Amino acid sequence: MTPSLMRREGAMRALPASALSGSIKAPGDKSISHRAFILGGLANGVTEVSGLLESDDVINSGKAAAALGATVEHLGPGQWRITGTGGRFSTPEAPLDFGNAGTGVRLMMGAVAGTGAGADFVGDESLSSRPMRRVTDPLGEMGARFTTTDGRLPAHLEAGPLTGIAYTPPIASAQVKSAVLLAALGANGTTVVHEPQITRDHTETMLKAFGVSLSVKRDGPSATITLAGPQTLTACPVDVPGDPSSSAFAMVAALIVPGSDITLTGVMDNPARTGLIDTLREMGADITLTPGPEMAGEKTMHVRVRHTQLRGITVPAERAPSMIDEYPVLCVAAAYAEGVTHMPGLEELRAKESDRLAGSAALLRANGVPVEEGEDSLVVTGMGVGGVPGGGETLTHHDHRLAMSGLVIGLGAGSAARVDDIAMIATSYPDFFDDMAALGGVLEPLP
Repeated sequence: MTPSLMRREGAMRALPASALSGSIKAPGDKSISHRAFILGGLANGVTEVSGLLESDDVINSGKAAAALGATVEHLGPGQWRITGTGGRFSTPEAPLDFGNAGTGVRLMMGAVAGTGAGADFVGDESLSSRPMRRVTDPLGEMGARFTTTDGRLPAHLEAGPLTGIAYTPPIASAQVKSAVLLAALGANGTTVVHEPQITRDHTETMLKAFGVSLSVKRDGPSATITLAGPQTLTACPVDVPGDPSSSAFAMVAALIVPGSDITLTGVMDNPARTGLIDTLREMGADITLTPGPEMAGEKTMHVRVRHTQLRGITVPAERAPSMIDEYPVLCVAAAYAEGVTHMPGLEELRAKESDRLAGSAALLRANGVPVEEGEDSLVVTGMGVGGVPGGGETLTHHDHRLAMSGLVIGLGAGSAARVDDIAMIATSYPDFFDDMAALGGVLEPLP
């Protein structure tokens, strides 16, 4: 079922760029792509998917759905057909290997538990260092019997029934909320998830598209989601919109390279995912948005970005859940701003593919940018357009977003910027190199 992907690995550098220009189609959204495989695998009937992001992380979710009993067929670039199990996952013979996919494994833990099946969950070294109790604990309250490795992978799930619960996640996490809701599909009784701080709502939107009855009540910054189980999903077509998080790299590159003028088409326009665009505009960014078609129940937009001298701001801490994956590249934008950019509320960055808070600070220091790292904050002193020395090397720690951010910073710097390894970029954005080259960025492999 796996498409052929061009593999790149090893060190790479980004050369200072001339003006970036042109238009690219935004890469398929990773969050929607994961859910297409998971919900399609659970559904009754055939789900046709177009525009799916064929990254390593997403493909691992597809492999897991197939191992659990769904029929998963690759029809062409971004085109997939999933024949679902009608909510009857079967216990797989081998462990489900999610590689580096934190979203895939956490959501699938909930989905598998909800069907009453058992499974073993494993991942690579990076994923195996990430916390899983945030998911296994609430699933355990529902009756799921997980055995973990000190709260991490590998994890074993015993087959068994679940019961609905009322749950308030202690951290703002769409992954945690989604795992509980997916488990609730097969649980007896009603599950209520109360979010003190609203997170991305792709799971709720897609569940409704697959025929699930649930209610979402919003009250200011909070939301309450209610789902009565058990329910069976009905297959539906999924046209995957563009990923705002992956689009962020080209946006910031255009902002920091003088003379740039680029357009990204088909970017998802979801308030829970547009925090970076809001922040860049507050920093003075010249960004023009025009409406695009609706895709997978989500609005989309075309985003035109022109080079701008940014200014430092304080980013509201409550905005962090809507842009948590974009902070490394926001740090790059802040490096080229005039003045100080203060980013509070970043404790969740400590538990990503790497310690992204420390990694982002190290990326900036390596390239000559002053930065103060707090326990849950970063303070970046911008150096203005053309003021970033560059010339440093980013240690990626197997983190794709640090790798891409470490290359973007070099496009506007005085000297080329290097990253120690690019192999993991394929986990989320395999077309990153081609897209940057199409816009005029020069990225060179190093021996």
